[in-house]
Amino acid sequence: MERMKQVQVLSLFVCALIGNVLSGSSHDFQDLKDREGVLSFLEYSEAVSSSSSVTDEPLMVGLTLIQGADSKGAVCLDGTLPGYHLDRGSGTGKDSWLIQLEGGGWCNTIRNCVYRKTTRRGSSKLFEKQLPFTGILSNKVEENPDFFNWNRVKVRYCDGASFSGDSQIEASQLYFRGQRIWSAAMEYLMAEGMQNATQALLSGCSAGGLASIIHCDEFRELFPQSTKVKCLSDAGMFLNAKDISGGRTLQNFYSGVVSLQDVQKSLPSTCIDHLDPTSCFFPQNLVAAVRTPLFLLNSAYDVWQLQSSLAPSSADPRGTWKECKQNYAQCNSSQIQFLQDFRNQMLDAIKVFSASNQNGLFINSCFAHCQSERQDTWFADDSPRMGNRRIAQSVGDWYFDRENVKAVDCPYPCDNTCHNLVFNDVVSNITFSQSTSHMKPLAQGTIFNGHCISYAHSAGPEFLIAFQAEDSQELNISSRGCQF
Repeated sequence: MERMKQVQVLSLFVCALIGNVLSGSSHDFQDLKDREGVLSFLEYSEAVSSSSSVTDEPLMVGLTLIQGADSKGAVCLDGTLPGYHLDRGSGTGKDSWLIQLEGGGWCNTIRNCVYRKTTRRGSSKLFEKQLPFTGILSNKVEENPDFFNWNRVKVRYCDGASFSGDSQIEASQLYFRGQRIWSAAMEYLMAEGMQNATQALLSGCSAGGLASIIHCDEFRELFPQSTKVKCLSDAGMFLNAKDISGGRTLQNFYSGVVSLQDVQKSLPSTCIDHLDPTSCFFPQNLVAAVRTPLFLLNSAYDVWQLQSSLAPSSADPRGTWKECKQNYAQCNSSQIQFLQDFRNQMLDAIKVFSASNQNGLFINSCFAHCQSERQDTWFADDSPRMGNRRIAQSVGDWYFDRENVKAVDCPYPCDNTCHNLVFNDVVSNITFSQSTSHMKPLAQGTIFNGHCISYAHSAGPEFLIAFQAEDSQELNISSRGCQF
């Protein structure tokens, strides 16, 4: 049985390429390397999840480039056309539309953005030609009970500012056109039939989850009042929190994103009128003012924030947080208390938002990031639960007004349904943990020579994932093994 998905892979630690592109402080270099490593790990743990579809081979959906978008200035960082993947709805879902905005971090300096445009996060020349549709994008009722037969779209992310901003730097041939990409994609999809939608849901993961908050009310305005429109942000609650050194790593990073890409013009006036633009890029200052019904799906111990903004290498020069960042089970009591304080900040940030009956919440106490596109966390037999409801059921109950959903988990370590992510030394091996039980890789491989790395579940199947260096041949990913 063939279960193969082609995966384009840059090495998890893209040191060689970054080193060729960037110059600057060692802290900037290390933080960029860390962010890219975390993003790569999260992407490939999702790939492993998609290779273990609950039923058969996940649906592979082809790429469509938005022809003519360049005439409106709607282009990726390198000037190439933006794109999306669309699987048409059927039956009762033929007039319902789900738009998923892809995530993938941001770039905050010219150097970082020059590097980014050499990756699929900045150039459609490097987009995968097909993507697996799993989780909230699945076309199988047993994997996605409420949205399986909708028109399901994944809009690719290649601007570096959460589909916002509008500027360019001629000397570096950088085009910051996130807002224009958003507008062009929506215009194109409306012409493809979305204008006739009776139901619509705008969703997004990570940087796409932030984008779904920023653009939620704009999305609502595309449709007549008779259309049911709501928004979902998955792992989009990035907090303006102090890092372990007392600094504001993410605030400083966002300040660069906002100023470089001229994001201010994309941000809601309800925020800009009384706060500075950088503050208005933080969702904690946006969500309470969103008029359209919005659902926040987030881990209280978001691993991207732990790795990249709470305990980045620049804030931890002695590496005292290294083991804790890689494996939550290795955190000492003071580190756990720091993470509990972060959880409390998140809950405080959404108090006003959660008071509205139209809004929904699923804040679980897992070490995770992006749970709606992964089949194992969205809807599977052992998916994370609160109140005996899986994430897919909670989102569906909220969207279709079957129940009010305001699910907030008890603090770690009370939830034994989590699919926690464990980062080992990613230069040599990675462990993808599908449960809270401690995991060990079955084997190790060298990333840079195309060898396979194995992932094991102590109570389930073995997964193998293939990595390729830039100069090696294409590899395939499979739940049965690696093939060259």
